[in-house]
Amino acid sequence: MAAQPDSSTQSAHAGTQARLDAALISARLDRLPATRTVWILVALLSLGFFFELYDLLYTGYIAPGLVKGGILTATTQGLFGTTGVASFIAALFAGLFVGTSVCGFLADRYGRRAIFTWSLLWYSVANMVMAFQDTALGLNVWRFLAGIGIGVEMVTIGAYISELVPREIRGRAFACEQAVGFLAVPFAAFLAYLLVPHKPFGLDGWRWVVLIGAQAAIGVWWIRRALPESPRWLARQGRLAEAEQIVAALEAKVAAELGRPLPQPAAPDLTEADTAKGRFADLWMPPYRKRTIMLVIFNIFQTVGFFGFANWVPTLLIKQGITITTSLMYSSLIAIAAPVGPLIGLYIGDRIERKTAIVVMAAVIMLCGLGFAHSTDAIMLVTLGILITLASNIMSYSFHAYQAELFPTAIRARAVGFVYSWSRFSAIFSSFIIAAVLKGFGTPGVFVFIAAAMLVVMAVIGLMGPKTNGLALEQISH
Repeated sequence: MAAQPDSSTQSAHAGTQARLDAALISARLDRLPATRTVWILVALLSLGFFFELYDLLYTGYIAPGLVKGGILTATTQGLFGTTGVASFIAALFAGLFVGTSVCGFLADRYGRRAIFTWSLLWYSVANMVMAFQDTALGLNVWRFLAGIGIGVEMVTIGAYISELVPREIRGRAFACEQAVGFLAVPFAAFLAYLLVPHKPFGLDGWRWVVLIGAQAAIGVWWIRRALPESPRWLARQGRLAEAEQIVAALEAKVAAELGRPLPQPAAPDLTEADTAKGRFADLWMPPYRKRTIMLVIFNIFQTVGFFGFANWVPTLLIKQGITITTSLMYSSLIAIAAPVGPLIGLYIGDRIERKTAIVVMAAVIMLCGLGFAHSTDAIMLVTLGILITLASNIMSYSFHAYQAELFPTAIRARAVGFVYSWSRFSAIFSSFIIAAVLKGFGTPGVFVFIAAAMLVVMAVIGLMGPKTNGLALEQISH
């Protein structure tokens, strides 16, 4: 009689088969041509990102209205005063820090689709309440709570897109997400230009800007219905039947659009399988430890350049001698460039190595920022502001794609949340630092501070970053 395999052998065989099935799911997704069905999924996720960025980036545009209304002050009494614009910005980033660092694991545990939905509803409700606050404390508390929901959403969307789309278009998919998302910037800026200096129907203009953004909740259920769960996440959870059903449906739609059978998927390679156990400790195991350290440093400093300009541009222009109304008009012109950077990415997103794009754009931000600080000419200010915005947003889609690629499915949302949370943590303090530098050294001092931060970004990504373009997520993980 042949010997029966013991339970440990059977368990090992079952584990190997599960990894093989999960690897095959990934290979089938990666070989999908980028047809209309694939891009519709990207567009739906991008709509969620639009609401998120509107909420995140209207801060700078409503700040003059909050100051004009006497709720906040332009400068801060003491480094960490709680009644200035800096405290309002800091409250948002404190919430973002909690959302990304403490709650980032939720999408790994409960799925990308569910957390995408509920986080969007969370911050929409928080903003509706915030719109009716009349004190600095009330504003800051509800801005903090909204920030938690936005932070969770940011982590989830990055993981969601990287896992749904084929590897050959990951860069362009993130560029599309950011192009749609950054349409919110000129939209918010133009609304602020129209509304903030006035009181439509007796309600402060800045309140209208907040309430319009909060209506994201109306469309969230429609977006959710059309989105499948991430098959990679389902497979990693052992829910292979559900993953198979979703992938088979995608394959059928894509094949129908192509009018021919799909190419065969690559043979699964178990040496590139996701072996992470979903623990925080996995971030500190090779090869992820070096990537974690690199991205923590990067995120601490990149946010100084991105939000140091985006959140402060109307205030910086006023400091240059521009009136509040003209400042908002110039800010609106600069903001029109926000979605153009990612639109450029639809062409170059998978042609230029992502780490290279990050380094080059950081250099552009540094040089144009220094020029902006020493200019008083209207045309030059707007031109340099547009160039800074273009560079910031090309860097943005590049690093969002990059950090989502560097970790395996089991810890992707947790890892991205942890490393990205340091940009939120940095923004809490950089807001106060920029306010203090602006008060003591004017606009030139602010941009010297930003230039130093961009030098660190260039060094850490250039020296420590691996290449990712065109590689399967499992290959990058291995």
